[in-house]
Amino acid sequence: PWDLDHWAGGSSSGSGSAVAAGLVPLAIGSETRGSILSPANNCGIAGLRPTYGRVSRSGAMALSWTLDKLGPMCLTADDCGLVLDAVAGPDPDDPSATDRSYSYQPPAGAQRRFRLGVLEDATAGANPSVRANFDAALDTLAQIADIERVRLPDLPYGAVAETIISAEASSSLEEIVDSGQVWELTAPEDRYGHFARRAVSARDYLKAQRLRGVICRVADDILSSVDAITGPTTGWVAAPLGSEFRGTDPPSYRDLLGSVGNVAGLPAMSVPSGFSDQGLPTGIQFMGRAYDDNTVIAVAAAYQSLTDWHTMRPPDLVRTK
Repeated sequence: PWDLDHWAGGSSSGSGSAVAAGLVPLAIGSETRGSILSPANNCGIAGLRPTYGRVSRSGAMALSWTLDKLGPMCLTADDCGLVLDAVAGPDPDDPSATDRSYSYQPPAGAQRRFRLGVLEDATAGANPSVRANFDAALDTLAQIADIERVRLPDLPYGAVAETIISAEASSSLEEIVDSGQVWELTAPEDRYGHFARRAVSARDYLKAQRLRGVICRVADDILSSVDAITGPTTGWVAAPLGSEFRGTDPPSYRDLLGSVGNVAGLPAMSVPSGFSDQGLPTGIQFMGRAYDDNTVIAVAAAYQSLTDWHTMRPPDLVRTK
């Protein structure tokens, strides 16, 4: 919505574009490994990936049963909390939906001071605008939070996520491939990728699931001492159409928070943090402990109370008004 010649950001790009363009006040996105947060980043809106199981996935197309999550996409963190309150809860049609109660608690009165962790080298390999806007966001957050550096041990976070997705997608999409419908897809690479996923062995899938337990414990240990871990939502801005989805300017960026958060099923929220020199949005994300969705929302809402990025609309929309 900010530039029609650039990608909107992933499989929830329709939801993100519709909210950013003012067509709807809210939309539901789906995330397996970034497809709520990435469109929120590219479209300059708020996107919430709830704790795994917080929202029923009944009726949504499955990709990876143990990673798929549904969550709200809105203009503000507070709006996302209101939507989550309406859609969270158990569902007999989705056994993974938790029966843990949830109630959104909007920030009221004076905001408490938060403790935030920042990954070492959080912006290494990121687009220059992403780095500059994240550093500025940390300066703003210093008004409401004590910030400390945290370190994740060296584990194959991305490889674990990709192995689980590939193995489970080869099963969830089996009918589409076996029936020949896969050849009707418009993108040539999507016609062949599903066959490659079938090459993942049961041994590798089980190894990834065992490592997943290690990642969950590592993440929970770090998050036990802070309210949330923060970092750039992605290391890039929206890529031009026709280029690689993530563009070419952050070839060395490692999306550790995205990999850890999705593998461990942790809640995270992206909100706008500024714009690049080309007028494309950047985002900052906050990732919290499992089932601590309200704290993630509260931190993001507190940041938005100090900034006005979320009040800005795409230029074409402003001109038409």
